[in-house]
Amino acid sequence: MNWNAIAYQKQHSYVWQHGESLLELLNAQPDEDITDLGCGTGQLTEKIAATGAKVIGLDSDRAMIAQAQANYPHIPFQVADATNFELKTPADAIFSNAVLHWVTNAEAAASQIAKSLKPGGRFVAEFGGHGNVKTILNVLSKVTGKALQPWYFPTISEYSTLLESNGLEVVYAMLFDRPTPLGKTGLAGWLAMFGQRFFPELPEQRWQEITEAVEEEAQSLYQADQWVADYRRIRVVAIKPLSKNPTV
Repeated sequence: MNWNAIAYQKQHSYVWQHGESLLELLNAQPDEDITDLGCGTGQLTEKIAATGAKVIGLDSDRAMIAQAQANYPHIPFQVADATNFELKTPADAIFSNAVLHWVTNAEAAASQIAKSLKPGGRFVAEFGGHGNVKTILNVLSKVTGKALQPWYFPTISEYSTLLESNGLEVVYAMLFDRPTPLGKTGLAGWLAMFGQRFFPELPEQRWQEITEAVEEEAQSLYQADQWVADYRRIRVVAIKPLSKNPTV
């Protein structure tokens, strides 16, 4: 999966801007070892670094990492996959914003996250939850005639169970709606950034026709003179227990 890091940074800044409030749940402390898993172009990584924490940004996309390094040369970044990344030492915290719905092998990611935390370490994440972009997906499937479920959008129960089965204790979990303004022409941009990659065989002219058809069918998302994506998000905080066999 290859990303256009420049377009992502310029046209989809809401991705990390919405993640800024997630930093309050992280509550990074000076000298903590923190991993930003799926760091993108590094904006939230830099905010973690500003707390005095020792942070590394990981992302599976080389273009994203190259842009992050250009943006923040004082922070270490590394190309790595959420299902098999390796840290030099276990982390005090693993932070992840708007990434894990792209990781369809959720079991492998949860296992790797749990292994990579220190005992007592925390996992703080937000990503697409059950029902995320449901209208957009339904319309895109109708227009293309292709059944689409390209992302991992779990319920709270499903994701909490997954984390707990990998030895983490879920202490906070929330599923909530976040209608996300995209601007007057933003649905086309959203489709180009996040949807077109699932139709690599289509010529550009055909994709343009699909985009126009989606806009026509998805008029319920055009509100107050702009497009609004029907986002639903999961936020979760989980802790790695200090001991597997606590005494009473």
